[in-house]
Amino acid sequence: MKVDVLLGLQWGDEGKGKIVDVLTPKYDIIARFQGGPNAGHTLEFEGIKHVLHTIPSGIFRKEVLNIVGNGVVIDPVIFQKELEKLAPFNIDFKKNLLISKKAHLILPTHRLLDAASETAKGKNKIGSTLKGIGPTYMDKTGRNGLRVGDIFAPNFKEKYAALVEKHVGILKHYDGFEYDLTELEGPWMEGIEVLRGLTAIDSEHFLNQQMKAGKRILAEGAQGTMLDIDFGTYPFVTSSNTVTAGTCTGLGIAPNKIGDVIGIFKAYCTRVGSGPFPTELDNEVGELIRQEGREFGATTGRPRRCGWVDIPQMKYAIMINGVTELSMMKADVLSCFKTIQVCTHYIINGEKVDYFPFDVDGIDITPVYEEIEGWNCDLTKLQSYQDSPQALKNYVTYLEQKLEVPITVVSVGPDRTQTLLK
Repeated sequence: MKVDVLLGLQWGDEGKGKIVDVLTPKYDIIARFQGGPNAGHTLEFEGIKHVLHTIPSGIFRKEVLNIVGNGVVIDPVIFQKELEKLAPFNIDFKKNLLISKKAHLILPTHRLLDAASETAKGKNKIGSTLKGIGPTYMDKTGRNGLRVGDIFAPNFKEKYAALVEKHVGILKHYDGFEYDLTELEGPWMEGIEVLRGLTAIDSEHFLNQQMKAGKRILAEGAQGTMLDIDFGTYPFVTSSNTVTAGTCTGLGIAPNKIGDVIGIFKAYCTRVGSGPFPTELDNEVGELIRQEGREFGATTGRPRRCGWVDIPQMKYAIMINGVTELSMMKADVLSCFKTIQVCTHYIINGEKVDYFPFDVDGIDITPVYEEIEGWNCDLTKLQSYQDSPQALKNYVTYLEQKLEVPITVVSVGPDRTQTLLK
């Protein structure tokens, strides 16, 4: 068996959590492969809205295993709060949730370093979620990090103290930055005890054994392709590989074991935080999309920047990831428009181009749009794609022709039932 991959093709917030939840009955295992609690995967069913930050989005399906892979960074405090919120749903965490021993831990001082660094940047802030993600990955690559497996070692406290001492030394260089580490350490140590009560595994061995046994596995990505540390809009990116290749390093899966790659995108586009966004609508149209789509961060609550869908950007993301099928989210949000714009090219330095360039930060980009007829009607009650208005079908066909990849799912609302299979 091969591992299928589901990931975002824009700047995150595409709706990955919902589609993982919808697809989970087809799989035996859901595995997160990168990122940390900067993710906010929203699921909605039976009138209840759930937001997951670290736990895979298959957790509500009791017959499915959920694995937090080695490429994920874990904040024990946030992780404990996630478990507490899920407690009323009688989920057997000991049985259905497994944690890689090689996953790195976010320390309280990682969060302090994140806040101090972002504050020091002033106007040049990258829009960090201040969850300590970047500093944790820096310690990982710097070979200083603490991993889940370390919490079971007899010298764990000594390892923790040594890393904290290093961080405190760095924090001294940020003039005027004040903090109370003691106040943060108590809840963190409580979270460590919760982690000790869960099942930690050698996830790379486990997943490969499960593949050999014929189990169906879906790898769940976080953030989005344009936030990838290598291929995103650097430096306004996250600290991990959000693309398909991240599945290999984040789970220990060989490249020839990757199966289908499901790319998730919105019928329009959004971005949170700083950084370039060629199709951004900093006007009443962008504000209308924000309000109709409730475009506020699931993790931070920050208003998302909104714009039309961007074909050059999407083609770039599809190429990087080897996408085999697409899921289009939030089609219902565009129901208020009589016409919809689609960016097909850019004008850069007077030249018309159809590709995403090396660096779009600080250069003058003018999007070139084509106008498409909108459906201008409510989609949220639709039960099948066949019953969709012709204008929606035309939009889907138009995008398929431009992107050269089939759109197999169209979402028309936040609930798991508001999902049309094409």
